[in-house]
Amino acid sequence: MVKITTVKTKPYTDQKPGTSGLRKRVTVFQQNQHYAENFIQSIISVIEPAERQAATLVVGGDGRFFMKDAIQLIVQISAANGINHLVIGHNGIMSTPAVSCVIRKRKAVGGIILTASHNPGGPNGDFGIKYNISSGGPAPEGITNKIFEISKSLQEYHICPDLKVDLSKIGKQTFEVDTFKPFTVEIVDSVDDYAEMLRGIFDFAALKELLSGANHINVRLDAMHGVVGPYVKKIVCEELGSPANSAVNCVPQEDFGGHHPDPNLTYAADLVKTMKGGEYDFGAAFDGDGDRNMVLGKHGFFVNPSDSVAVIAANIKSIPYFQKTGVKGLARSMPTSGALDNVAKTLQMDLYETPTGWKFFGNLMDAGKLSLCGEESFGTGSDHIREKDGLWAVLAWLSILATRKQSVEEIMKDHWQKFGRNFFTRYDYEEVDSDAANKMMKDLEAAMFDPSFKGKKFSSGDKTYEVAIADNFAYTDPVDGSVSKNQGLRIIFSDGSRVIFRLSGTGSAGATIRLYIDSYEKDAQKIYQDPQAILAPLVDIALKLSQLHERTGRTGPTSCFFVLFCFFFLNVCLINSCHSFVCHILTNMERHCTFSS
Repeated sequence: MVKITTVKTKPYTDQKPGTSGLRKRVTVFQQNQHYAENFIQSIISVIEPAERQAATLVVGGDGRFFMKDAIQLIVQISAANGINHLVIGHNGIMSTPAVSCVIRKRKAVGGIILTASHNPGGPNGDFGIKYNISSGGPAPEGITNKIFEISKSLQEYHICPDLKVDLSKIGKQTFEVDTFKPFTVEIVDSVDDYAEMLRGIFDFAALKELLSGANHINVRLDAMHGVVGPYVKKIVCEELGSPANSAVNCVPQEDFGGHHPDPNLTYAADLVKTMKGGEYDFGAAFDGDGDRNMVLGKHGFFVNPSDSVAVIAANIKSIPYFQKTGVKGLARSMPTSGALDNVAKTLQMDLYETPTGWKFFGNLMDAGKLSLCGEESFGTGSDHIREKDGLWAVLAWLSILATRKQSVEEIMKDHWQKFGRNFFTRYDYEEVDSDAANKMMKDLEAAMFDPSFKGKKFSSGDKTYEVAIADNFAYTDPVDGSVSKNQGLRIIFSDGSRVIFRLSGTGSAGATIRLYIDSYEKDAQKIYQDPQAILAPLVDIALKLSQLHERTGRTGPTSCFFVLFCFFFLNVCLINSCHSFVCHILTNMERHCTFSS
């Protein structure tokens, strides 16, 4: 008989979950007494006691440092609070999309995901605990607020400290817990349920022919030592026949091999370098927990995430799942470029613009209003689950390649010719002083809301822009009528160009200011112009208007995302020159700028 212990504790005031759960430095979870236990108890406490004895919870993580310790705490606290059944990935590993899949398949009450997504791992890195609800999606604000309120007044938690689970042994482990009926922990293969789901979405025969047939393409998939490794090896290599060496960095590591598990051109530089060699036709990288992706074509041709979802939408009938279900609607987060809007307008599909956060998409999906969605931060997904899904997005692209018999570059070039091109960049200012960031946003909003601001003209170089709309984006959910205010400051100019300022909640310390620039061009003669030249005037205007550098004490962003993927008209000399230029910026300006030339 496993005994339950009640432990006295003190509440913490900083356990408010963000859009992706509670993220902190590993040291915060390790060194603050009862810190992890308090938050786990707060999550369990939002499940009604009467429901717990029949409840199944799914648990998994991305393999980062402290994950296995946290899983043992979840097991012990769940047992002590009367949870009936836990389903845990083998060795604790389960991607965020797979957790969503298993929640839905098992009809679980929810799931707990141990991840800090694309943030660095290791003893000095980040850790996170995220709660997903029965739909498989991230907990909505009403639930996360309840968790936070409980955490602020928590005086004790319940735990079975002597209960230990072997995460390496697939199968069921049952324990007799004092006052409750038997408690079951089921360790499952991390990939099986997710792979079964994908077989019902894509034409695996066509994908196998693409990857291993007589005229197969060569692919390079980089799991970046995150959770996607086992999924890529089992699904893409073993089942679809891609050679074993087409998948790299597939063993999850606690510190992601000492690298930053963020699938962009800076942190997936090894993949970019390999793709530039021309041996591979298609490349992709994934983040730590498997919900983000980056797509590359031959010679390192980069697909902007905003364009990626737009291309999938434009070719959506290449995927059998949508042939069966139809297309209910499209959606993008507000900061994401308007590339998806152009597809929706041309193909006469419903389009929703939501705040950042997958929970807003999930609500539309649950109401049958949404089929495909994406965010500029390398996240793409559909209504097959309630999370963004990196491997799903890659298989969607491969399905398009199999159908169209064209290269990534050719598909992207044709897309711009048909729908026009959105030039896009994002500047990130991470770990900025919170007071300074909030003051800057407050003063900028006050200036924007001055009656004289609308119609005002701003110039930089030979470009002049006139303000058409200036607001703090608010979203009224068409499903439940809930209103989400203060989602980002938008300045929309008369030509459709946009400048957006937003405070992000995905960091683990301080504040992150994100600056987004979006400029649309329909003229077929101009869509191949240098994106840096197109966007520079808007960047200049945004920085001067906000006084961002002066107010934050920064001389530049910690990272900047330039969409410079005009490879197809540059020769090798220009490519090498641009690459050297990037290295020069990285070295001498001490910041990460992402280019694709």
